[in-house]
Amino acid sequence: MPNGSIGITTVVDLPFDEAVTKTREALADQGFGVLTEIDVKATLKTKIDKDIENYLILGACRPPLAYEAVLADPQIGLLLPCNVVVRDSRDREGAVVVEAMNPDLMVDVSGKAALGPIASDAGVRLRAALSALSGTTVS
Repeated sequence: MPNGSIGITTVVDLPFDEAVTKTREALADQGFGVLTEIDVKATLKTKIDKDIENYLILGACRPPLAYEAVLADPQIGLLLPCNVVVRDSRDREGAVVVEAMNPDLMVDVSGKAALGPIASDAGVRLRAALSALSGTTVS
């Protein structure tokens, strides 16, 4: 991928429900609201009777950025909102992984240079939110 990784990731040593609450708060502090929530664990159990670890997808949106993005490219809604995944770590017992979609994907996928500053702003804010969760700088 030209602009880096598909995601921005941090790991926190918190119980899952607390990690979800703190993720919502950190996103709100950066101007993001959560528009959608998908409990993948519950959905897979209900639909196909399969069990996985805690896995929640939050659809985060910062309305001013969404507005600018839609003006720059009406098809960008296919990539909105910015997904943030909160899931149990498979590598560390008791740890929770929080990952946000790298907004640079919008520019890479669309090829629209006008989305660059919007993606950059979203990326700075998402990195700040995840950094606040873990107390470390997230790149």
